[in-house]
Amino acid sequence: MRGSRLSPRKSLDLLVIGDCNPDVMVVGGDVTPAFAQQEKLVDGISLEIGGSASITAVAAARLGLRVALAAAVGEDPAGRFMLGQLAAEGVDTAPVAVRPAAPTGMTVALSAGGDRAILTATGALSTLTARDVPPELLGHARHVHVSSYFLVADSLGPGLAELLGTARAGGASTSLDTNWDPAQRWRDERLAAALAHVSLLLPNEAEALHLAGGALGRAGGATLEQAVSALAAAGPRLVVKLGARGALCADGARYYLAEPPPVTVTDTTGAGDCFNAGVIAGLLSGEDLPSAVALGCAVGAASTCAPGGTAGAPDLATARDLARRVAVREVIPAPPAPPGAARP
Repeated sequence: MRGSRLSPRKSLDLLVIGDCNPDVMVVGGDVTPAFAQQEKLVDGISLEIGGSASITAVAAARLGLRVALAAAVGEDPAGRFMLGQLAAEGVDTAPVAVRPAAPTGMTVALSAGGDRAILTATGALSTLTARDVPPELLGHARHVHVSSYFLVADSLGPGLAELLGTARAGGASTSLDTNWDPAQRWRDERLAAALAHVSLLLPNEAEALHLAGGALGRAGGATLEQAVSALAAAGPRLVVKLGARGALCADGARYYLAEPPPVTVTDTTGAGDCFNAGVIAGLLSGEDLPSAVALGCAVGAASTCAPGGTAGAPDLATARDLARRVAVREVIPAPPAPPGAARP
């Protein structure tokens, strides 16, 4: 097993930038609220580590990486909960900005096994800017990952391209997971500028279709592979998460499908964020992209076996054992995207 191979200048494996919001997890077979003041019983409600960036940070720390998180929280019980939980997991929270005048963002996740609905109030998260990321961390990190771009597009977005460019100039690799866009905009000039400095783009299937352009997703029976082709042509290497079906990655002109073994799913919250941590850990250990994606599939699959985003996140030995059962095969690339297809 390869080590993290830290150089004297690179004292940090991974800097994660993004959301740090606790999840109120509501779990049960029927978690759909009944209005008109009706009360319904569910299997369980718990307060968990939430926010895509925080979940990725914890999952990466479980895999043995040295991790720091840059985010924004309020000076309130929810913020203190998140800082305490992250510190207990070994994540460096010194770069997290505390906003006395803003509440910590929070999410209510209604989880019915393989599916979930999400309600989020961004709170202090929407104040996070590039100025909140200590410049020295960009020079110390081997990899910089940005989560939930669309939740911070108006605050972090204006300075993100320069931030990622600085990280790349300092020798770091970079990755971006936009997550879902509540505003349904899906692309803007700031995102396009940031992607020019991104080594790896990590959307899920639905996000990939939206990012590639609505017309590409609907017209003429366009396929996911064609959407992948359009996104891969934009520059960064690409990994598209397919849920229980695994992941499709484009590495130059070659495409690979990674298919994890079946697991008993309790809750899918945070599975994609844990997947991201596995891929990053694999790449930082020197693996090629298909092998790193196999590790990502293993970490994501393991995370679904417990409720919440981090309870099921495995250690490195467990993840590598499961990764041996991930089937990886090369697939034929799709035809090029139609001329004029929209790009992010």
